[in-house]
Parts: sequence; structure tokens; C-alpha cells
Amino acid sequence: MNTTSPFAASALVFAGGGMGAVLRHQMGRGLTGWLGPAAMTAFPWATLAVNVSGNLAMGLLAGWLAKYGAGGEHWRLFLGVGLLGGFTTFSAFSLELMLLIERGQAGTAFAYAAVSVLAGLSGLYLGLIAMRLA
Repeated sequence: MNTTSPFAASALVFAGGGMGAVLRHQMGRGLTGWLGPAAMTAFPWATLAVNVSGNLAMGLLAGWLAKYGAGGEHWRLFLGVGLLGGFTTFSAFSLELMLLIERGQAGTAFAYAAVSVLAGLSGLYLGLIAMRLA
């Protein structure tokens, strides 16, 4: 049973999300300092690093919550929805995709992945075109 009030849930997500966004920013700054600006513009290293590390963290969190669960809703909101959501939404996408696969819904998983990527790229493209025409 969820005993977290809507305000408390929002506060947990808010706090975690802010921390996740700062961590994402610092990952980019750190990698730029380490690899140099030329390497960072030649390949999206920071996004790759954030997505891979965020997925690892989401897997660890989901596995821990499934195994131990104590206080899970607060940790899920703060770490999963908030911190990892602010750090990378790719981790949430990957978790949802894996859950579909584990439930034996491979067709739905494939459709979700394909539509997410194609619709996301289409939305970005349409936004760019709209602003270029404005």
C-alpha cells in the first residue's frame, strides 16, 4: 500500500530530479575536461556515459527494490523517478522495455522501442524545422 502523500512524493521526485540534472551536467563537464572539447564534439561521449551508467544504476535499483523492497516507494520515487529521471530518461525507457520483454511481450517491446525512437526523432525534427521557419 502506498502511504506516500502526493506532496511528499512530489518533493522526493523534485529533490532527486535536481540532483540528477546536476550530476548529468557535471558528467559532461568532467568528460570534456578529461577528453577535451574536440573529442566531445566528434562523438556524444557524455550522453553515452550518462545513458550507460544510468541504465546500470536503474538495473541495480530495480533489482534491489524487487529483492528487498523495504521503504521501496520512497527510494523508487527519489532515486528512480527523480535522480535517474533527471540524470537520464533513457534508464526509464530501458527498464520499461526490459519489463515488457521479461513478461513475454516481445512484440509490444519491439513496437515500443521502434515508436519511441522514430516518434522521438520525428518530434525533434519537426521542432527544429518549426523554429528554422519561424
